[in-house]
Amino acid sequence: MPVELQSPTSEMVLLTPNQETAPPIGSSSKTQGNGVEDHDKRGESVESNDSRVQMKKRLGLLEGVAIILGIIFGSGIFISPKGVIQQVETVGTSLIIWILCGLLSMIGALCYAELGTSIPQSGGDYAYILEAYGSLPAFLYLWDAMMIFVPTTNAIMGLTFASYVLQPFFDADCEIPTAAKQLLAAATICFLTYLNSCYMKVTTKMQNIIMFTKIAALVLIIVIGLAWMFMGHVENFTDAFANTETDPGKLSVAFYSGIFSYAGWNYLNFMTEELRDPYKNLPRAIYISLPLVTIIYVLANMAYLAVLSASEMIASDAIAVTFGDKILGGWSIIIPLMVAISAFGGLSVHIMTSSRMCFVGARNGHMPAVLSHISVKKFTPVPSLVFLCILSIIMLLCSDVYVLITYCSIVESFFIMLSVSAVLYFRYTRPNQERPIKVALWIPIVFVLICAFLVVVPIYVAPYEVGMGVLITVVGIPFYYVGVVWKSKPQWLLNMTESLTHMCQKLFESAKEEKED
Repeated sequence: MPVELQSPTSEMVLLTPNQETAPPIGSSSKTQGNGVEDHDKRGESVESNDSRVQMKKRLGLLEGVAIILGIIFGSGIFISPKGVIQQVETVGTSLIIWILCGLLSMIGALCYAELGTSIPQSGGDYAYILEAYGSLPAFLYLWDAMMIFVPTTNAIMGLTFASYVLQPFFDADCEIPTAAKQLLAAATICFLTYLNSCYMKVTTKMQNIIMFTKIAALVLIIVIGLAWMFMGHVENFTDAFANTETDPGKLSVAFYSGIFSYAGWNYLNFMTEELRDPYKNLPRAIYISLPLVTIIYVLANMAYLAVLSASEMIASDAIAVTFGDKILGGWSIIIPLMVAISAFGGLSVHIMTSSRMCFVGARNGHMPAVLSHISVKKFTPVPSLVFLCILSIIMLLCSDVYVLITYCSIVESFFIMLSVSAVLYFRYTRPNQERPIKVALWIPIVFVLICAFLVVVPIYVAPYEVGMGVLITVVGIPFYYVGVVWKSKPQWLLNMTESLTHMCQKLFESAKEEKED
C-alpha cells in the first residue's frame, strides 16, 4: 500500500472549563477533577463529561467501520447488481467491472484518508471543497446534497425497507399500495431521526449489530453460491467474455452502476470531529472496510451468477430474493428479512452522517444559523436532523424521486472528483502542510482522470439527464448570493429570521456550539 504514515508534529489539546489547557494527547489517562478524561498513549479516549455544547468524540474504530459498511452495504447489493451486466451483457466483463469499481473506490478512499487527517473537520466533501476552492463551489455542493442527494436517498432507503416489511402481508400477485409504503417509510425516517437525536449510544450500538448481520447475510449468499458451483453448476461461466459490450458509453454506465453500489466510502469523513483519535481511526476504518467490501461484492456477484443466468439477473428487480426463491426453497424468507434489516441500518447511518454536513454548512454561514445549533442535553445536531427529516418526507411524496437522483448522480461524481483534486491542489499550494497520512501522488492523479472520464462520457450518452443535473445545481447560485453574499438585508427579514431561530432553540432545547479557546 503506497501510503506514508507521518505523525503530526503539533499537539492537540482539550480545553476544560476550569483549566487553561489539558495535557496533550499521548499522556497517561487520568481523570480530571471536572470529570474530563484525557487520551491515553494508544490514542484511545474515554467519553467526556464536559458540559460544553459541542459535538462529543463518541466514535471509535468499530463505529467507524460500521458507518462505512453501513452505508456501502445498504440494500443495493441485495437488490440491483443487474445494472452492470445489463450494460456489458457478459459474466466475465461484469465481474471485472466489479473488481475495478472496488479498486477505484479504494484509491478514492486513500485520498480521503489524507484529506480527512490534513483537514480534521466534519462535513466531508463540503469541507474540502470549501478549503480548496472557496465558498461558491462548496455552497453548490451543499445545495445539491441537501436539496437532492440526501433527502432522495433517505426516501429511497425508506421505501425499500417498507416494501420488504409489507410484502409478506400481501399476495405475491398483489401490488403493495403506494400510500402504505409511503406511510411506513415516513414513520421509519421519523423514528430513526428521533433515535439519532436523543440516543446516540443506542444508535451506534445498533449500527454495529446490523453491520455484522449484513456481513453474515452476504456470507450466506456467497457460501450457497460457491457450494452450488462445487456441485458442478458452472454452465453460466462458459464463454464468460463472448460477445461482450465494448461501447465506451455503455461501459461508463456499467461503471456508474458498480460505483453506486460502492457509494458511501467517504461518509465517515462527514463525522471526523466526533471520531476518537481521527489520525489513526479514520485511515484504519477505511483500510479495513474497502478491501472487505470489494472481496464480498465480487464473491457475492459470483454467487448470483452461479445460480442465475445473465437473462434472469437482468429480469429481476430484487436479485437476492430471486436467488433465494430459486435455491433456498422454504428458507427463502431469510433474504427479504436481511434486505429489510440492511435498508434499515443503511438509512440510520445515512441520516446520522448527512446531518453533520448540514450542521457544518450552517456553521460556516451557508445554511440558516439555527441548523448549526446543538442540543444542550444530547449534544447532537437536532435542528439539522429534523430539517433533513422534513425534506426526506417531502421527497416520499414526489413521484419522480428516482428520476431526481438520476439527474444529480453525475453532478455528485463531479464534486467527488473536485474533492480529490484538492489533494493535488494542496500539494502544490501548501507543500509544507502537515499531513499525518500522505498518499503517493499517482493515486489522486489516477482517481481524478478516471472520474473525469466517467463525468465526460455520460454527457454524450445521457445529455438530458446531465443537463437537468447541471440546471438543478445552477439554480442554487441565486440562493447563494441572496443568503450568503447579501449582507445588508432589510431589518424586517433579520427580525423574522431571529424570531424563527429563537423559536427553534426553545423547541429543540439547542444552542450555538461552544468552541474551544
